[in-house]
Amino acid sequence: MKNRIIRIVNAWICQPVRREIVPVFGDVIIENNNIAEIEPRKTEDFASKKSSESEEVIDARGRMVTLPLINFHEHFYSRLAKGLPLSDPMTNFEEILRNLWWKLDQVLDQDMIRASAMMGALEAVRNGVAYVFDHHASLSAIGGSLAAIGEEITKIGLRAVLCFETSDRNGKVEADRAFQQNVSLLENQTPDVKGMLGLHASFTLTNASLDRAAKISQNHNTGIHVHVCEDAADRSISQQRYGQLPVSRFFRRGLLNERSILAHGVHLDEEDYQLIQQSGSAIVYNPDSNLNNAVGLPEFRCVLPAIPILAGTDGMHGDVGRSLKQLFLLFRHQRNDFSAAFEWVNKIYFDGINFVKKYFTDFPGLSGGDRADLIIWDYAPPTPVHSNNFWGHFIYGAVESNVHSVVINGRLLIKDCQWQLEHISEITTEISRQGHRLYRIIQNNYP
Repeated sequence: MKNRIIRIVNAWICQPVRREIVPVFGDVIIENNNIAEIEPRKTEDFASKKSSESEEVIDARGRMVTLPLINFHEHFYSRLAKGLPLSDPMTNFEEILRNLWWKLDQVLDQDMIRASAMMGALEAVRNGVAYVFDHHASLSAIGGSLAAIGEEITKIGLRAVLCFETSDRNGKVEADRAFQQNVSLLENQTPDVKGMLGLHASFTLTNASLDRAAKISQNHNTGIHVHVCEDAADRSISQQRYGQLPVSRFFRRGLLNERSILAHGVHLDEEDYQLIQQSGSAIVYNPDSNLNNAVGLPEFRCVLPAIPILAGTDGMHGDVGRSLKQLFLLFRHQRNDFSAAFEWVNKIYFDGINFVKKYFTDFPGLSGGDRADLIIWDYAPPTPVHSNNFWGHFIYGAVESNVHSVVINGRLLIKDCQWQLEHISEITTEISRQGHRLYRIIQNNYP
């Protein structure tokens, strides 16, 4: 039996063409998980069409349709951590790691991991995100953790590139198990769940572990997903322990390639940027997290133009649109003009499309024949939309609005700001149940 046709009418369809957005006003026809056709029309020629047994009609009423967003650095495992009863000091980044995140990842079990993934997936879709690069940690429940995350998020509709955070901070046995978990996923990838090699950060990884990581990434033709110079301590501790700075360590051991993600990159110097550019690796900025942890911000003008720049959230939230706006505003705050700031966001957007295709070759382009992944923003532009003003509409209009509707692989997940998932109440109930369990465990173990 064929799927019901979805027809989105009266929309500004914002198609990526080379390195710019080309908006077209008209209709999108979705059939059998793909975009069957884009039908242009005049802006004053609004269609009037109602749903039928064979066709679901969504009247966009002049709203903007774009590709879904991509979150290039997530931590789903952090989702249940809001409001936990932790009282140890968090006056600097190292204390935040020791007294929050490294306590959390010691107590998570399979049920809490699944609930965290559910919550993260719901937040992603609600914010128009359909593709996520997640970096997971659960040191007391390593085995099967990535498979569990993959199962839960694909039920909801996400596609993801997953990895497990490998670190030597708790000894060789747990590092071995983390490597094995990464390899397990790399050997069992699916069309919707891919794998990378997850590493924590230079200052918690020995040279032996880096050499092992290099062999695994080369054998599986993948990249590493690692925190790099999020805080100045990563540089100083790496230099003290290993006689090299983080980027240099990774580069000289063959860990950096065009499929690798370097998350944060706040404290980098000219030599670091040269090595990153030479390797083809991408930097993922997570501005809200950096502000929250008070670790500083990159000097964006120092970034070499050829380095791919991507946007993430670092587990703070699922709103990549917010991250893009923050990156725009922070770029302006560093005394760059509006034209340069819009070019900056355009670069991040298209660098993201280019990077995600390294893992999902069928990532769409809002054209006929493409996989049907798209979002409708609850924003109807008051003025015409064209290539020269798209980013003004996006930054000041679309991302300041809710996501109206979400279609992933031809499946309508949100319509008119309402979930279309039949089991949404069961999901939210389980999230609450596991969140309360986590609260009690933290309360009892870390009084």
